[in-house]
Amino acid sequence: MKLLRVGTVGAERPALLDEEGVLRDLSGLVPDIDGTLLADDEKLARIRAAAAAGDLPALDAAGLRTGPPVARIGKIVCIGLNYHDHARETGAPTPEEPIIFMKAPDTVVGPDDTVLVPRGSVKTDWEVELAVVIGRTARYLETDEQALAAVAGYAVAHDVSERAFQIERGGQWDKGKNCETFNPLGPWLVTADEVPDPQALGIRLWVNGELKQDGTTAEQIFPVAEVVRYVSQFMTLYPGDVINTGTPAGVAMGQPEPKPYLKPGDVVELEIDGLGRQRTQLKAA
Repeated sequence: MKLLRVGTVGAERPALLDEEGVLRDLSGLVPDIDGTLLADDEKLARIRAAAAAGDLPALDAAGLRTGPPVARIGKIVCIGLNYHDHARETGAPTPEEPIIFMKAPDTVVGPDDTVLVPRGSVKTDWEVELAVVIGRTARYLETDEQALAAVAGYAVAHDVSERAFQIERGGQWDKGKNCETFNPLGPWLVTADEVPDPQALGIRLWVNGELKQDGTTAEQIFPVAEVVRYVSQFMTLYPGDVINTGTPAGVAMGQPEPKPYLKPGDVVELEIDGLGRQRTQLKAA
């Protein structure tokens, strides 16, 4: 299923995009798309049955904003330097274990919402990422099978980063990763049954129409199953939590001088095979 949330900020309603591309209203079945729903197999089965029977009312998508596909996210866990080609372009050694950092849930915006260039920014960068959405409480997982069983679905994420804040201002990476609007998510949460192999997805990003990132999740150093299993050794994952699994080569930081960092007015588009497409315009904060 392709689950999404539509409507104005703070007043989104749950919806489903059916196989014919028609937007369907889920608000008669469930109050929202969040961890509570994703952990409830009975409610998910009810949605599937209603969709198959054609019982869901259509919504007019014209002019309707698409919000983040998951509400009330508990935490966003991010994996740094998780693509072989990205590690090479930045000159970093291949990590021996996954590099973990966090983004605050309040960085999340919709897939077409405005992204704000922070005040004082000189190095705002782009990063298209495969987001994993958790559907089961996961702690101390032992196998890849257990890890994948904990995944509710997948989405497109944009891990916007301010490199000067991240690298040149002391401390850890948090200052460059948690600026307002720095995690557009969506358009859809695609349930795991529709993504049989998360390591076989094309992943792309354009800036002002120019292709900048053109990779595949096959290049991940630590695949999705290993990432979920590994993270569960250090923190408990709950339904509705999100893991951003890293970005392929092609970020501004990895390009020759003068590096083409983002500026107000730029338009960034990104997509992952089967998971939909984002389009955001940048404005000054």
